[in-house]
Amino acid sequence: MVCSLLEYCCPLWHPSKICDIQELESVQKAFTARITGMRDLHYWDRLQRLSLMSLQRRRERFILLHMWKILHHHTSNDINVQFVSRPRFGNLAVIPSACRHSSAANQSLYDNSFAVIGPKLWNAMPYHLNCIGDREHFKSQLTQFVLSLPDTPPIRGYTPQNSNSLLCWRNDREISSLWGGHTM
Repeated sequence: MVCSLLEYCCPLWHPSKICDIQELESVQKAFTARITGMRDLHYWDRLQRLSLMSLQRRRERFILLHMWKILHHHTSNDINVQFVSRPRFGNLAVIPSACRHSSAANQSLYDNSFAVIGPKLWNAMPYHLNCIGDREHFKSQLTQFVLSLPDTPPIRGYTPQNSNSLLCWRNDREISSLWGGHTM
């Protein structure tokens, strides 16, 4: 019940500030600590032991699912996301460029909008995923891919290796080795 409230319409309001991500993760962190045998484990270890994704990772997964729906015309494309098909890289999303004359604040808002984050996340997936046409197969493979990556969301008191976004893991050698040499 709580997760559905925290994730409702998340492609639209996907937070980018570390303090906002920490605040949301604190909800799941508190609840998972109440599970028998989990109290003494670090939050990142609890996620792994419970086969859970961080709320941050789940939001990014939902954004990718929404991008797939746009690509396959299962939902409206109100923001006109464009895709191009490349033989070596599959279906790539076109990342729109921003107006060069905008203020830093407006540029930041634009960079964190679905119109930009959605295509960036889409292009960060291994190419063999972005060519899957069956929704259930795509969801299954996407979930498998997302769960295979380290999930160390930013939480108060701990500094993760990176911001934990799929965008940060995309160039990591671990991704390539996890997926048998497939690159993004």
